[in-house]
This record gives sequence, C-alpha cells and structure tokens, in this order.
Amino acid sequence: MSDIIDVQTNQQKAEDLKAIGWVSYVLHLIVAVGAVIPGAQPGAALLIIALVIDLVKKGDAEGTWQASHFSWRIRTVIWAGVLYIVTAPLWLVFVLPGWIAWGLISIWFLYRIVRGMVSMNNSQAVDT
Repeated sequence: MSDIIDVQTNQQKAEDLKAIGWVSYVLHLIVAVGAVIPGAQPGAALLIIALVIDLVKKGDAEGTWQASHFSWRIRTVIWAGVLYIVTAPLWLVFVLPGWIAWGLISIWFLYRIVRGMVSMNNSQAVDT
C-alpha cells in the first residue's frame, strides 16, 4: 500500500512541476530560436533566469520523471556555454569557422530543448 501512495505522490509532484518546466523550456526555446536566427538574440538574461529556476527547483523533482528534465536543461546550458567559450577564438582568427561552430552549437541547443519539450508533453523522462 505504501508503494502505491509513493507512486501517486511522485506522479502528483511531477505534474505539479510541469508548469515550472514549461516556463523554463519556453525561456530556453526563446534563447535557442534567437541563437539560430541571426540578429534575433534576446539576450542571456532569459537563459540565466531559466537556469536559476532549474537549479532552485531541481531538488523538488527528485524521485519523479521530471528530475531528468531539470538535469537535461541544466546540462544543456552548461555544455552550450562551454562550447561557445571554447569556440569563441575562432571568431578572432577565422570568421567563417566561428559562424559554423556557433551555428552548429545553436542548432544542437535548439534540438535539445525541443526534444525535452516533447518528452515533457508526453509526461515522460527525457533520455539522458
């Protein structure tokens, strides 16, 4: 009986976190689309807000399928940031490789956000 109550509690927690997950994913999506479309960059502030939301609420998701989404978004932002920083010198030496590298990173970022949104819409953990 206790296991059934735990499952129901975890399911309810996961559903309650969906609104926060959607806010975070939409903020990420705005940044991701802005990164792919030249001149449409809305700024890093939205990304920082989404990252802070994810870091603060991640603990609330432990034991639910939502935990994978918080980790997914946090890792996506960290990896994208590292990749942008590592490839930044390409802009100083060769502009075209810089454009290509940042374009690929931006497309990868957009893909990860959309993939996460689809999984969350289906109330499923995102594969890590």
